[in-house]
Amino acid sequence: MPKDFIIKGKTVTGGEEVLSFGGRTKGYGFKITRFELWPASAIGTTGQELVGSVTADNTSMDPINPDFDSPGLIAVAYFPLTSLSVGNSGVNNMITVIDDSFVITQDLILAVADTVSGSTLSINWLCRFEKVNLTSSAEAVANFNQFTIYDD
Repeated sequence: MPKDFIIKGKTVTGGEEVLSFGGRTKGYGFKITRFELWPASAIGTTGQELVGSVTADNTSMDPINPDFDSPGLIAVAYFPLTSLSVGNSGVNNMITVIDDSFVITQDLILAVADTVSGSTLSINWLCRFEKVNLTSSAEAVANFNQFTIYDD
């Protein structure tokens, strides 16, 4: 089994995806190490402001209004692409915040949105995960922690 792997996809703005960790190998967990967003269409032709969230919860978190008090929030990303009007370069400075100490043992929910009013564009996303060896007691604690968040 490789030390890290990538899950990637494309989701319509306002949509969500389940990142499935079912069938994982006993004795291992995962940590998210990278979360990125990128426009899926109209690149270079329009201003876009993309946001995304990854949660270890039974519902997604609104990526436009992330709540850092939520124990289930493990990653957020913000991709601001300014308007491409005259005199504006359309520079992107993506910002991500990742809780890379959270050990994942169950499914995650990814949600994305383009905050530009009326946008129906899709958003590309990519998550990189690192495999973590767990003792049986550490695995039980990680499972319990994620289940407690999910069952809340």
